[in-house]
Amino acid sequence: MKRFFFDCGTRDSIASGGLLVLRVGFGLMMLIGHGWGKIAKFEQAKDTWPKPDLPLLSMMSPPVSMMLTIFAEVGCAGLLVLGLMTRPAAFILAFTMLVAAFQVNENAEFFMPIPPDFSKEPALLYAIPCLALIISGGGRWSADALIYKEKKRRFFAD
Repeated sequence: MKRFFFDCGTRDSIASGGLLVLRVGFGLMMLIGHGWGKIAKFEQAKDTWPKPDLPLLSMMSPPVSMMLTIFAEVGCAGLLVLGLMTRPAAFILAFTMLVAAFQVNENAEFFMPIPPDFSKEPALLYAIPCLALIISGGGRWSADALIYKEKKRRFFAD
């Protein structure tokens, strides 16, 4: 179970540097640009916040849906910045972005129109780095690498 949550993936220096830039840049953009704004507007938006039309998730109230969105955009984005539980945090954030793209903005255009309006594109552009982090892990310079130290070399060692 420890490996599932904390395996950092590659320990190659150059690849880990790229993952560090991806994690920190993407995480801060999500946390500051989206999460903090939702926290600030929680009281005004909580009763009208959209909820997903998926089994089980459709039973939650709009305030609970907004709290889970804030958890993903602040909590999971913060974990990505630290590189802590990178894969599970990226999975939760990717799921949130896919719900935003295909449930919340289901009737919106796929690509951003001109002039800008609602579309699926921004949510999907946030989901792509999540997918990359789910596949690759946080890299050598992450909290995951400090927690999970491999006992043996992998077959496809760096």
